[in-house]
Amino acid sequence: MAAALVQGQGSRVGFYSRTCPPAESIVQKTVQSHFQSNPAIAPGLLRMHFHDCFVRGCDASILINGTSTEKTTVPNSLLNGYDVIDDAKAKLEAACPGVVSCADILALAARDSVVLTKGLTWKVPTGRRDGRVSLASDVNNLPRPRDSIEAQKQKFADKGLTDQDLVTLVGGHTIGTSACQFFRYRLYNFSTTTANGADPSMDAKFVTQLQALCPSDGDGSKRIALDTGSPNRFDATFFTNLKNGRGVLESDQKLWTDTSTRTFVQRFLGIRGLRGLNFNVEFGRSMVKMSNTGVKTGTEGEIRRVCTAIN
Repeated sequence: MAAALVQGQGSRVGFYSRTCPPAESIVQKTVQSHFQSNPAIAPGLLRMHFHDCFVRGCDASILINGTSTEKTTVPNSLLNGYDVIDDAKAKLEAACPGVVSCADILALAARDSVVLTKGLTWKVPTGRRDGRVSLASDVNNLPRPRDSIEAQKQKFADKGLTDQDLVTLVGGHTIGTSACQFFRYRLYNFSTTTANGADPSMDAKFVTQLQALCPSDGDGSKRIALDTGSPNRFDATFFTNLKNGRGVLESDQKLWTDTSTRTFVQRFLGIRGLRGLNFNVEFGRSMVKMSNTGVKTGTEGEIRRVCTAIN
């Protein structure tokens, strides 16, 4: 099905093989160079591609500068890696002027970021064109930390993604961090059923650890690893955390507490009696599906010479 989506929307693996043969290599080397000095760009670029695709499709609208653009919103302003895309674009313009889209650079950089954090690679269909519209109000389409499972399912279904894709792609939180302001409410005065008032779905010892890191009157911008087992390695320990009540974001933990999504978490964990799923393999498949969301090809969109500005 993914292959059909790729061909049906006009993007394909190897799109630049004739027009700009070094395109994928240039992006890969640029991401690798920045990663060596700042590993935080890996989860940042992965999130950036995700955030881009969930708003107006995968068209690099997240990169456009200006007042009230997607980039100005809290979820996007905190992302690492905008400078990486700018650097890669400048190098591509020097090598192949006006050929490689910013949207494709984002898709390739997301894949390369996973590989740099020890995840498996996958073939990225390319041939997207860049959008011309970027509105801050559209960012409401993004999944949010307090979303119910039903709300998450609906947002993914709206993009043609299944419940399995939902669990798989949220598993991208195996790398990266979140600011205290997005989950601190779970630690204090959340519930009357627990001694410390924390979310009862959380492990008590984990609550204590997070309270020490994120005091109720502390710095809301302080960042905490989303995968406390291996925050810099792309693996399935994120799902082990959910099973043990150690999901940092409420929306993440609900993947375990809700029976309709728990089965997929269990399959990633290899629970006996269920057909297992390989997280790294499935992640690549789900990323290809997501990266075909709302793709602009042919006469749609444009190839921006500068990713932060409309031509």
